[in-house]
Amino acid sequence: MLRSRRLAVVLTLEERKEHEALEALAAARQKVEAQQQQINDLNRYQQEYRNQIRENQQGVVSVTRLQAWQAFIAQLDQVLRHQQKQLEQLEQRLNDARKHWQSAWERRRGMEKYIETCQRQEQRELDQKEQKYADEAAGRAFARRRN
Repeated sequence: MLRSRRLAVVLTLEERKEHEALEALAAARQKVEAQQQQINDLNRYQQEYRNQIRENQQGVVSVTRLQAWQAFIAQLDQVLRHQQKQLEQLEQRLNDARKHWQSAWERRRGMEKYIETCQRQEQRELDQKEQKYADEAAGRAFARRRN
């Protein structure tokens, strides 16, 4: 069996690994986008809440109510910091997934190039054998004509 055909099995495995890495990359990207959307929603909610506080402060507001608003804003700030930290972790996982996919792509591409090299070498060897047989046949035909 030719080396290039045997290596086709390895290429299939590398293609599968690359496909799995690409799926993992897509999943990581979706998680980052979802987290970013959640942060955007929280920021928008916090801003709306602050706007409501400003509107309600035009009249007389009790100290208790003002403290409750400030406490809630502080909780939102804390949630946003936590969400931002999670986003940073997800972005790191995305970068890791991107590197893993890049590595899998390079391995697969390298295997393809190696198989192409093997196929060219096998073709050269086949061409040389055919040329040798043709030369031998021509030599025998020439020798028969001389005799």
